[in-house]
Amino acid sequence: MIDFEEELKKYEPAIEVEQAEADIKARDLTDLTDLLFNMTAQNNGTK
Repeated sequence: MIDFEEELKKYEPAIEVEQAEADIKARDLTDLTDLLFNMTAQNNGTK
């Protein structure tokens, strides 16, 4: 059986949503739109 008191002692809060959003936005990630734009530019001979 689960000992809730013991589980509560082990509890650690998850990262805050705002912090997670900031970390995600801070990364310079290439998304599908960027990839398609680059592929189109290469096929058109521009870049």
